[in-house]
Amino acid sequence: MPEDTIAVLSQSPVFQGLPESQLRTLARIADPITYHPGDLIFSEGEDAAGFFFVVSGQVKISKISFEGKEQVLHFVGPGEIFAEVPVYSGGTYPANAEALRESRMFFFPRQAIRRLLASDPNLAMNMLADLSRRLRQLTRLVENLSLKESPARLAAYLLHASEELIRDDQVELDVTKGQLATLLGTTPETLSRTLKKMSETGQIQVQGRTIKLLDKPGLEQMAAG
Repeated sequence: MPEDTIAVLSQSPVFQGLPESQLRTLARIADPITYHPGDLIFSEGEDAAGFFFVVSGQVKISKISFEGKEQVLHFVGPGEIFAEVPVYSGGTYPANAEALRESRMFFFPRQAIRRLLASDPNLAMNMLADLSRRLRQLTRLVENLSLKESPARLAAYLLHASEELIRDDQVELDVTKGQLATLLGTTPETLSRTLKKMSETGQIQVQGRTIKLLDKPGLEQMAAG
């Protein structure tokens, strides 16, 4: 069994703290898969066979409305898992997953991981904690889309993204502005205008993919709606 698989899994918050024996069990049932940019990993409504762990790359999770409009739910990067809900509930995948970059990942079959969860409460608690974090993100997304205008959504996104970084005064966008616009439920043109206006008023400074937060109190007030 490749020791590097165990090392990669042990660095993820989802699997941190597990004994080596459990990490070895996880590594044994992990099926390595590589997806290319644009590859569809699964579609909403497909039978859920298991969940995925991203080793490298980036994945977009989204839903399509009856009118054909896409709403991005979140982006998944290295060290994160996705499609874990069906592990608990069974059924089908509730959204679509698409590789945005060359993405290496491990696939964990549902039945095998359920047996492991039954024997290891620590793993179950770690996965539930990750699921709770994702639920908070979705709750925030629903609130932003339903109650706030585009500038407030963008301000809330920038503040939240900065909280997860060591340098909390700037954000490095790991998605394109078009993808960010879809996540925020707006258009690329509206997003560009909002960024320009926030730059002109001294709230942010944009340099390529780096957005420096110059006036966090002002952004917090804007994010509040």
